[in-house]
Formats: sequence, C-alpha cells, structure tokens
Amino acid sequence: MFDCIHRDVAIVAMIDTRRAKKSGLFPLKIRVTHKREQRYYSPTPAIDIAAEDWALLSNYKTANLARQKQKELKELSQSVKAAFDEIEEFIKALVKDDAFSFEVLNNRLSKGKIRTVNDFFNAKIDELKALGKVSTADWYKYTLRSIRLFKRGKNIEIDLEKIVIEFKHITVDWLRRYEQYLLDEGKSYTTISMYMRALQVVVNEAKAADIIKPAQHPFGKGRYEIPQHAGRNIALTLNEIKKIVQYECETDTIEKCRDLWFFSYLCNGANITDICKLRYANIRNGEVCFYRQKTLAKAKKKKLIHATLLPEMQAIINRWGNEELDLDTFVFPILQGEESPEEERTKIKNITKLMNTKLKAIGKKLGIPNISTYTARHSYATVLKRSGANIAFISESLGHNDLKTTENYLASFEQEERVKNAALLTNF
Repeated sequence: MFDCIHRDVAIVAMIDTRRAKKSGLFPLKIRVTHKREQRYYSPTPAIDIAAEDWALLSNYKTANLARQKQKELKELSQSVKAAFDEIEEFIKALVKDDAFSFEVLNNRLSKGKIRTVNDFFNAKIDELKALGKVSTADWYKYTLRSIRLFKRGKNIEIDLEKIVIEFKHITVDWLRRYEQYLLDEGKSYTTISMYMRALQVVVNEAKAADIIKPAQHPFGKGRYEIPQHAGRNIALTLNEIKKIVQYECETDTIEKCRDLWFFSYLCNGANITDICKLRYANIRNGEVCFYRQKTLAKAKKKKLIHATLLPEMQAIINRWGNEELDLDTFVFPILQGEESPEEERTKIKNITKLMNTKLKAIGKKLGIPNISTYTARHSYATVLKRSGANIAFISESLGHNDLKTTENYLASFEQEERVKNAALLTNF
C-alpha cells in the first residue's frame, strides 16, 4: 500500500515489530533501500500503530468494520501517507538530479530540525561534500567563518565556533555593514560577491523551510543587491604571450608549467581543473571537446566546448602527456582517477599553485605582471576580440550561457578601446 521505487531507490512504509512500546504499539518506519543498503526513518511527530490496525490498513474501506473503527483507520492511513509522501518527495527530487545518497537525504530531512544560519550553512557544507563538490563546500565554509568574524568584531577572546547567527540578524542594513566590513578587510568585490551569493542561497533555503517569511527576505531589487565586480585588466597582448612561449626555461618544471599555461590559452582558455580531467576520449576529429567542470552541475543546458587541436597543443601533449593506453587514459599525468573528491581537489590545487609560482617568476624576468592560470582564459577572449572575432563566437568558445558573462571578461578591452579612440580626437 505504501511502497514505490524511483529508479534504484525503493521506499516502503512499515511498523518496527522488533520491540513494542509500553503501550503495546509499534513505531512507524519508512525504510529506504539503495544499492542493497537500508536506512530507517521515523516521522516527526512519531506515529505508533497496533499490529492488528496495520494489518487492516490496506483494506479497511471494504472490511466489515464499525463506523468508528473505519474512521480511526482512515485518519491513521492519512497520517502514514503524509509521512511517506514527505520522504518520497525528497527522494524523487534527488533521483531526478542524479544526486541521491543517504548523506544528502539525511541533510535534506534534517532541514526541518535546524533553525540558525550556522545550521543551514553546516548542512549545506555536508551535502556538498557528500556530492563530491569539495571546492563549493569550502566556499560555504569560508563564508560562514567570515560571517562569524564579522559578528565577533574585535573581541578575539570569543571562541569563533561558538558564535551563532540567527536569521533575524540578516537584514538589509546588516548586509550593507557586512559588505563594508569585507571592504575594510581588503576583500575584492569578486570575493564579496561570492560570499553574498552563498549567504543568499542559505537565506533562500530558510525561506523555503518557513524559517523566515518572504517579507523578511533581505536580498533582491529594492532591498540588498549583490555587487557585481568590474572586469579586471589581466589579459595579455599577443606580443607578451609570444615572449612567454619563447622564454628559455631554466628547469623542466618551469617549462612544464609554462607549457600547460600555453595549452590552457590555446584550448579556449580552459581552466586547470578541465585540463587535469581531460581524457583521450575528449580528443576527436582534430578537436578537444569537453564540458566546463565549474558549470557542469548547475547549468541546465550543458554546453560542449570545441577547441581546435593545434600543432602546438599536440606537441605539449607529446612532451608532457601520458601514453594513450585507451580512451579513458588521462591526457596529463596529474590525476589517476581513483582519488576521493578531497584528494582530487588537493592535486589540482597543488599543480595550480605550482604553475602560478613559476609563471610569476617568468613574468618578473620578462617584465610582464599578472601572469597566472587565470590570465590564460582572459587572454584567449581578448586576443580574439582584438582580432575582430564576433562576441557570440567568443562566448560560445568559453562555454558561457549568456553574453553578459563574456562582456564582463572583455570589459577592460572595451575601456582600452575607448581610451585609444578618444586620443584620436586631438590627434591634430
């Protein structure tokens, strides 16, 4: 009567007959089975049922019972259905998003039992870790720490972990003061925007859980609007890129870092995570085809990026890549494929840090500031724009879902063009 299957997750309502309560009744449990693992969930408030009543629930409507008994069983059936439906709705949503695990389900179910900003942040962090999204989990962790530091102020004797933030504290005025605090701490608007977006997600979830009312929601038009950071002028010119590519590297490590940066630039500005996860299956018909890891999970429309495999890219693969044993082999020997999400992130962070250190040293010797792994992506976009490429093509090549994101990348270029053109006005 109360059972269903969603893909590979089975749900069954049952009574736990292993131990009767003092009343002689048995507690209702919702059993969830996934990959032969079973978990039992109790509804809140608890529902206790007599064994004979449980046996009658499936056919009480047609059974020859007194009217009062039928009424009692109808009410009991409705209570069981409500408890069953609550868990089923969570499971249906997770299965639909290919995100089901018992850890994530537990976090979703516990949302009704948590009340503070801290609670929601910690539940979000646990959920993201269970999904293998370690970097995003860290983003929420750093945001929570920042909020606690803001509340603590100058009283450093207070234990940071004991600072609790209530949702009633998060007002428009509070958000403005928090933004100013972050600016005073030397945070960029990029960082401020990231912290505020994490906090906004948590506030949205609190609203969905009826912790706060819509009128209390502090984000949005006419309330607090998250600042948008301006584009940074970090793109290099073709001449600067040429100097980097032709730089005489002192060691193999420096050369490898320089070559991986050049590969990133040529590969449509692919970030280091994308490059680390490239497999030979991604190379087909003279192109490197991949999805951006950064937006893969949250993007409704998955954009496959096509980067032409230039001879320079193939030469870098030949010099530093793995031997192609099969299509599943990683192109570069950074990941093995057996790492946990935490180990994978550590390896990617380490190679990124190493590259940025060596690139900074190269830049110092060449007199070129701001060389980093991030520079390659901006340089790719800006070089194409300077060469007359259509912005829609650039946007597609970068894997952006809208032109506004691409325009943000090119903001510094547009300003540079305005300054150059303005100078023509007095070029008598």
